[in-house]
Order: sequence, then C-alpha cells, then structure tokens
Amino acid sequence: MSPNAERIADWLLAGLELKSTLFHVGQYCGAWQASTAGHQQASFHVVLHGECWLHLPARSGRSASSVHLTQGDAVFLLHDMPHCLSPSPAAPPAGQESARAGAMQPLQSDQESQEPNLGLACGFFEFRSGLDDQLLGLIPDHIVARRDCAALDGPRAVFDLIRAEAHRHPDMPSALITRLTELLFFYALRSVAAREDIAPGLWSLMRRAEFAPLITAIIDTPAKRWTTDSMAEFVHMSRARFCKQFVEACGQPPAQFVTLVRMKVAATMLRSGTPTPDAAGLVGYQSESAFAQAFKRVTGEQPGAYRRNRAQEPMDAVH
Repeated sequence: MSPNAERIADWLLAGLELKSTLFHVGQYCGAWQASTAGHQQASFHVVLHGECWLHLPARSGRSASSVHLTQGDAVFLLHDMPHCLSPSPAAPPAGQESARAGAMQPLQSDQESQEPNLGLACGFFEFRSGLDDQLLGLIPDHIVARRDCAALDGPRAVFDLIRAEAHRHPDMPSALITRLTELLFFYALRSVAAREDIAPGLWSLMRRAEFAPLITAIIDTPAKRWTTDSMAEFVHMSRARFCKQFVEACGQPPAQFVTLVRMKVAATMLRSGTPTPDAAGLVGYQSESAFAQAFKRVTGEQPGAYRRNRAQEPMDAVH
C-alpha cells in the first residue's frame, strides 16, 4: 500500500464510532444453517473452530458467491443482507438463503466433540453517526478477514484472545468478545486496501496513483476551495475526464465526496470540543448556518447536539 493510501485508511478508521453487541456463542453439529439476516443491523461471524461456508445470494452489481471459512476467519456484513453459514459448499435454494436450521449448542473445544462441529461467535454492530454509514457505503458491503492473510499479522493475536474469552465461560460469554471483535473489524477494514479486486469506492479511489495525493490534500486542507475545476487541475486532467474517472473509481461525484471529507474532519473537531463556528470555518464554510445544514444532512445531527452528546460520553461511562 502506498504511503498516501495508508494515511487515508488510518484517517478513515480513526473516527469511526462503532458499537457491537454479542448475539450468541456456541457450536453447531450435524445439519444446520445459521444467519443473522433480518435484524436490520450490520453483523459479524467469527469462526472459533471447525469450518463452514458463507453463502451470499446474487444482488445488484454482485453475483452469488460461496466462501469457505476456517478457524480464525471472520466475516463482517456492513448492513442487513441475505446470507447464511452452513457446513455444505452448495448454496441453499433460492429464497432460503437466510433460513435457519439446527440448534446452537454450548461451546466445547474442537477436541472434546466426537463429530465434526463448528464453533461460532455471532453478533451485531452499528455506527452511531450517519457520516460513518455514508463513508462505509464507499467500501464493499462485506469483508472476509482471513487469519492466514499476510496483511493481518496483528489480528491473529486478537482472534486468539476472542477464542480464549469464548472458552472461559461458555454459558456466559465475556463482554470482552465484542470489544475484541471491534478491533478485528478495524484490522479487516485496513486489509481491504491491499486487495486487488475491490469494487468502486473509497478504497478503489485511494489505490489510484492519480487520485490518492488529491484525497490526502483534501483531508489535510479541507478549508481550501475544492471545486471540480481545482481538483481536475490538481490531478492534471480535463474537467470532463476527471469527473468521469472519479465517479468510475469512487461511485459518487467529486463535490459529494469533498462534503463527506469535510464533515468527517468537522466531526473530529466537534468531538474534541471545538465550537461550531470555528469548526465550520476550518472546513471551508463561511456561513455557520450552511455548515449546520450540511452537517445534519450527512450525520443526522445538528453540530451543537453532536458535540454535546460526545462530550458527555466519558462522564456517562463512569456511571
């Protein structure tokens, strides 16, 4: 990954407001099919031991796929979507992709069971800000994190901790599993940047040598007047060529992307206590009212409310 791409990836990850909850921890034996679809939430599955298949039906812009998962692998589904895990490489019949079959049993070590089984930790996660949802909309809708991936050396230790926590008290899963899974998710997101087969979006954009320096410059100087013409000039392209290639790589117009970057920078400032008028000026808005409208449109909250809510969090955590 280029230095510019690494900076952009770290910048994106730094401000994500992620909260996860554990759905269940246990194991399946025999014939079974598991899914977290239908709960209107993003979700995750971490394979604690054994092996299974993730089945994803076809949808707009993506063909159906079946992905083999083994111990230490994890899958993160960034929104509620039809899917299932099963012991069979064959996808379920159409319309049954999110069906559930078989009962989850208490977790045992893979050595304790006399028949093939799958140890699994499943749960849900959400992003507190609409800004996070929009930024994550620029990356793939699901991420598979491989334990044996060279780019994921760090997460191997995280998985080992998740597995150890899951086995400590199988009848009462540790709350640490959700925190460790959040950390694993951040590593998984970073690994997406190293993939060659990524779809149009932020990761695709920052891997393009002609665009990565531009994205870095927008992040570093959000107050600058970043018009379509000035961005095209920055990358030494005609306006028409720039717009065409930017949309092809990112999936959205340049001006919309600049607004997302500015609101993310502003959100970081507001969380640190920066007054709204100052944050507005530092991301290029002359009018506080125009900034407030843009901020609410992207995040779903007024700047003042966003800053107050985040400022109260450390105090709330004590109680």
